[in-house]
Amino acid sequence: MKKNGTRIINIVSNNRPISKETGRILTQKLEKSGFFVPEEFDDNADLIICVGGDGSFLRTLHDNNFPDIPIVGVNTGHLGFFQELSPYQLDEFIFLYEKGDYTIQELAPVEALVCTKTNCVEILGINEISIKGHRSRTVHLNISLDNSFLEKFSGDGILVATPAGSTAYNYSLGGSIVDPRLNLLQITPIAPITTTAYRSFTSSIIVPQESTIKIFPEYTFENSILIVTDGVEYKYNEIEEIHLRMSTLKAKVLRLKNQDFWDKVKEKFL
Repeated sequence: MKKNGTRIINIVSNNRPISKETGRILTQKLEKSGFFVPEEFDDNADLIICVGGDGSFLRTLHDNNFPDIPIVGVNTGHLGFFQELSPYQLDEFIFLYEKGDYTIQELAPVEALVCTKTNCVEILGINEISIKGHRSRTVHLNISLDNSFLEKFSGDGILVATPAGSTAYNYSLGGSIVDPRLNLLQITPIAPITTTAYRSFTSSIIVPQESTIKIFPEYTFENSILIVTDGVEYKYNEIEEIHLRMSTLKAKVLRLKNQDFWDKVKEKFL
């Protein structure tokens, strides 16, 4: 979209001094190249540039309701797995963006329908959605896959990760790294209990994108379930069931053509 004939680019940054300074320099460079950078988020923009770390990238998507605008990140954080650029690449990026020398990768979030005794709420996660025990209590979850009962899980909880989130919390739990070109969900246990009293799966389970994962909590303590999506906690009283599936919504992430997922895996993890 254009404002007075000028293409619009949103810049969103966290409050770290390095991010603010990088955002200021980027704004100057973009405006010098003929782009318009609004002071407030513009829903009609052609691009979102997020300056910060992976947390800032995820918050930008959540805070703006997963907008139908491509997003690219400039890493001023630590790991920066989602972030495509480093601050020293700003001129190179503007040059390649003007040429159209990039691709758009679509990432499907995981979607949870959380139903209590009174209503149902929908939650989205780019990386993952976790079902955990409030105040670190053990949870007992009856898990079904579509119409087939899978198991009664006992432990700290379970995590349902997207391919994009396979390198995040899922990886820390011992889950598999998944190529983001694959459409699937991964169920990974969090501290499962495996004793003569409780038998829980101890490794991650890969399910196809068409699957619906159904969770029916058993309560030892009243209201003991916590829902965590991309690091943000949600607490609902009297949860009766949770349905998780791959969302039809897509987040559009701008990627430079010379960037490769497995090169980034080697760089960040190996």
